[in-house]
Amino acid sequence: MDPHIRFISIFKEYPSPRGKESSVKALDGVSLDIARGSVVGIVGYSGAGKSTLVRLINGLELPTSGSVVIDGTDITGLPETKLQKVRSRIGMIFQHFNLFGSRTVAGNVGYPLKIAGWSRENIKARVTELLRFVDLEDKADVYPRRLSGGQKQRVGIARALATSPEILLADEATSALDPETTTEVLGLLRRVNQEFGTTTVVITHEMAVVRELCDNVVMMEKGRIIEAGSTYSLFSNPVTDTTRKFIATAIQGTPSAATLERLRARHPGTIVAIEINEEYGSSEVNRMLAAAQVTGTVVFGGVTEIGERPLGTLTYELTGPPEAITAAIEQIAAHTRTEVLSSQQPQKEVSHGH
Repeated sequence: MDPHIRFISIFKEYPSPRGKESSVKALDGVSLDIARGSVVGIVGYSGAGKSTLVRLINGLELPTSGSVVIDGTDITGLPETKLQKVRSRIGMIFQHFNLFGSRTVAGNVGYPLKIAGWSRENIKARVTELLRFVDLEDKADVYPRRLSGGQKQRVGIARALATSPEILLADEATSALDPETTTEVLGLLRRVNQEFGTTTVVITHEMAVVRELCDNVVMMEKGRIIEAGSTYSLFSNPVTDTTRKFIATAIQGTPSAATLERLRARHPGTIVAIEINEEYGSSEVNRMLAAAQVTGTVVFGGVTEIGERPLGTLTYELTGPPEAITAAIEQIAAHTRTEVLSSQQPQKEVSHGH
C-alpha cells in the first residue's frame, strides 16, 4: 500500500535574520513515508525542524525543493484552491488550544462546518455527536474561559474531527497539560486512531507521549532525520546519543552516578543492571540466578509498556560465591543487555547486546 504521506528529498531554507548572507536551513534532505492509519511521533529539540515538517503537510509552508505527496498527489505546486481541498481532509490540534473565546464550545466545534457550508441542522447533529465522543455533551453552551485545560483540548480535538479528516496533526498537544490530563487526552487520541483509522502525526519533545501513543518515531536534529523506526525498536535499541537522552526521560534506565553511590553504600554485593524486554523478562533472570545459586534483589529501576510490550532496566544486587556470580552474569549477558555497575570482586564489565 502506498504511504498516506510521503516526503521526498525535502529542503527548506529561510532567509537569514539580520541580513546575513547564508540562509537558515530548517530541513536538510528529509525523506520519509508515513503509513495510512499509523500514529507517528516527530521528536526533537527546539529548532530540529519538526514543526516545519508538519506545516508542509497542510501546505502552510512550501519546500525550497523536494516534494510532499499526500494520498498520491504531489501538493507542492498546487494552486491555493486545490490546496484548500487537501486541507479540508486534515485536522489540526494546537498546544494552546486556539479556541474562540467569543464562541461557546458548540460554536467552536461547529465552526469548520459553518465555513464548509453545512446546514444549521446538520452542524447541530454533528456537534452533538462529537461532544458525546469527547465526553463534553454537558458543556455545549459553555464558553472556553470556564473550561479546564484538559476540557479545552478535548474541544480542540472535537473541532479537529468535525470534517472527518483522514489526517490529524497534533502540535505539542499535551505540553500545556498536567500529567493526569495528558493521559486522558492521549487516550482520546488513541481512540480517534483506532475507531476512525485517522493517520496521526504528533509533534512532541516528550518521550512519554511517544511511549503511550505512537506506533513509529522519527527523531530529528538540525533539520535531518537521525533515526526512525517502530517505537519499541527505538526505545529498546537507540542508535544516537540524542535518542538515548530523550528515551532516558521516559524509561528508568541504569542509575545515575549519585544514585549508584547511594546504592553501593546500602548494598555490599555485586550491582548489575539488566535490560528486561519481551524476550527476556524478570522471571528468566530469577530462574538463571536460582540455577547458579545466586541471590538477586532488585534495588533500582522499572519496567514500562511500549505498544503493550514490556521494556525497562532492573538493577539487582547479587550475593553468593564470586565464581557463581560471574557465571550467572555471563549467562544472563548472553540473552540480554547486562552491565556490571559495582563489584566486590575485581571483575570486568560485561555489556552485551541481545
